[in-house]
Amino acid sequence: MTTQNTPQNYGEGSIRVLKGLEPVKERPGMYTRTENPLHIIQEVIDNAADEALGGFGSTIGVTLHADGMISIEDDGRGIPIGIHPEEGVPVIEIVFTRLHAGGKFNKTDGGAYAFSGGLHGVGVSVTNALSTHLGVTVWRDKQVASLVFSGGDVTEPLVVRAAGRGDKKNGTRVTVKPDPKYFDSPNISVAELERVLRAKAVLLPGVTVTLSNEKTAQTQTWFYEKGLEDYLRESLEAEPLIPYFSGEWFAPAGDETFASGEGAAWVLAWTAEGGLLRESYVNLIGTPAGGTHEAGVREGVFSAVKSFIELHALQPKGVKLISDDVFARTSFVLSAKVLDPQFQGQTKERLNNRDAVKLVAQATRPALELWLNQHVDYGKLLAELVIAQAQARNKAAQKVEKRKSSGVAVLPGKLTDCESVDLAHNELFLVEGDSAGGSAKMGRDKEFQAILPLRGKVLNTLEVDKDRLFANTEVHDMAVAIGVDPHGPSDNPDMSGLRYGKVCILSDADVDGSHIQVLLLTLFYKHFPKLIELGHIYIARPPLFRVDVPARGKKLAQKVYCLDTDELSRIQDKLIKDGVKEGAWQVSRFKGLGEMNSEQLWETTMNPDTRRLSQVVLNTQRVSDDTISREMMTMLMGKGEASSRKTWLETKGNLAYTDI
Repeated sequence: MTTQNTPQNYGEGSIRVLKGLEPVKERPGMYTRTENPLHIIQEVIDNAADEALGGFGSTIGVTLHADGMISIEDDGRGIPIGIHPEEGVPVIEIVFTRLHAGGKFNKTDGGAYAFSGGLHGVGVSVTNALSTHLGVTVWRDKQVASLVFSGGDVTEPLVVRAAGRGDKKNGTRVTVKPDPKYFDSPNISVAELERVLRAKAVLLPGVTVTLSNEKTAQTQTWFYEKGLEDYLRESLEAEPLIPYFSGEWFAPAGDETFASGEGAAWVLAWTAEGGLLRESYVNLIGTPAGGTHEAGVREGVFSAVKSFIELHALQPKGVKLISDDVFARTSFVLSAKVLDPQFQGQTKERLNNRDAVKLVAQATRPALELWLNQHVDYGKLLAELVIAQAQARNKAAQKVEKRKSSGVAVLPGKLTDCESVDLAHNELFLVEGDSAGGSAKMGRDKEFQAILPLRGKVLNTLEVDKDRLFANTEVHDMAVAIGVDPHGPSDNPDMSGLRYGKVCILSDADVDGSHIQVLLLTLFYKHFPKLIELGHIYIARPPLFRVDVPARGKKLAQKVYCLDTDELSRIQDKLIKDGVKEGAWQVSRFKGLGEMNSEQLWETTMNPDTRRLSQVVLNTQRVSDDTISREMMTMLMGKGEASSRKTWLETKGNLAYTDI
């Protein structure tokens, strides 16, 4: 007997089985980045790069067509076009329509790819699933094969013909038109695409990479003979203190620890000033979140530098070196080759292989030790820089220990500061919770936005004496970060130390978030009134709801953010007036800032172009207004005002909206 599937019942019919490419269309964010289609185009570019990495191709060409199509072409071996021995379907069709199918799983002798960025076997099948058009042309074995897909389904079956005189010998061309309904924006950043292609050329010395744009009739070409060093030299603003240190090491056949060919190529530079560049790759895949291969270069380089300093007795007494001292002013580009890379997530932003630490450390340490001892003068210059960093760190640590007794103001460790010193431009976000603080750090513009996460509820400071404020860590950290001491309404505080033109309270869009806002406003009203008076205090207004509106006709899919239920109602009414069928959209509620990823937090709450930020203003034009404000704050926040609050709530409570 089966159980009927009703909302109250969890029965056999409740289980839904997603087949083929349905999982990708149902939850695209699990397989790719959905801000724009760049990542699904990268999947195709990565396949072309893997052919070049294996020594089977020397050119990669990308074309942005005027009609919105994007073509990626290489001169590799070409995707096999015959029938799969087990599946009975053309291999080229399997590659683009089956998840976890590809030529990169077999890493043993005779496998198609010894090293590749592909791991999961879902890359181009995801591209196919999320595209309205995907056409493939393959030149291979004196034949030309072509087929076309739409939304992952074959619309023009495989056609194979004999290669003619004008056909190329071998290679693959994939032409893609991403489906805009799956992405926040249908437009690819050309600058970001250029960065990706330039990186491929850097990491594949001797390979020519081109980008042609039909709309602008421009073509760019990248070709590097000394890939990594040329790239770092172009990127750095300042000249290095010592010559660029570059090298490579790959395990020979028969190595007892690593597979043949595993290893790394690198270039490092130490500069006294200017911005730093730190980029890492695994099998040509960029890893912006780093990972174990970056940990390996840090370990290997630190060990080599420390060994040199100890060998030449350069380390001052009482100074202990750590890895951060060596890497505080280090720029590097690292390209690792790992036989079976284990990435964190399908977007492959971080490498997780534990053996990669040992692999890269073993590659870099002996090479740097040898180089330093062959160039002792340069080694001593590097030692001076590292020791100076260690001494500065030790000095700062001593100040932190003495900050409360000596009055020395050292920036709090939790503060993630911005790079700019322009007071009119700088912003400090006081963020509720460490989780949301992490998203804010990832999503912010580090040029002018600083983040200070606050743990738990802030102290109610209405009746706390000014001299006792710094007993509370959170209040102390806020005051030091902002750069202004506590003061009263009639004081003239020293504002020369102010570090941010905007101090933004960023809390959840729920009742608890409102409570934290009130507690912080109480702090600023009572103990930092000049900040409010001069217009430096703001309240960030994150959304409580997100409405996902499907594509309709010529209109693309939309994501609409709403501050509260009133705005949600207005948006839904507008959608109905615009002809959207009621119930066709989906409404998601954010339980808190921690639920937002960094891109969403930036788009809705931190981006100056799209956020909603309310300035806090004191109405002190009349004496009566100021008196009313003080009396209201005392009634709401005073410890001995329970009776007054109760009376006020009984009188005014019907006017409040409670979202529980």
